[in-house]
Amino acid sequence: MQNVLKQKVTVQPGGIVHIESPELVPGSIADVIIIPETPAALATALANLIGTAAGGFATPHEADAFIRQERNTWHT
Repeated sequence: MQNVLKQKVTVQPGGIVHIESPELVPGSIADVIIIPETPAALATALANLIGTAAGGFATPHEADAFIRQERNTWHT
């Protein structure tokens, strides 16, 4: 069975986590799994994402203006 080390840590500014233990062998390889006790960020409402992706339009007016501009290039 694998040796497991569990510690409670406080995430520092910038998302930095510091783990220190005399059980850790210098130069050895270890897997680190972070399981936050609280949500990292508040869920974003789906409505707030409208128009933010590449090629997306925030309003119908913006979509119409883009289509009108594209159609104008066909006739030149």
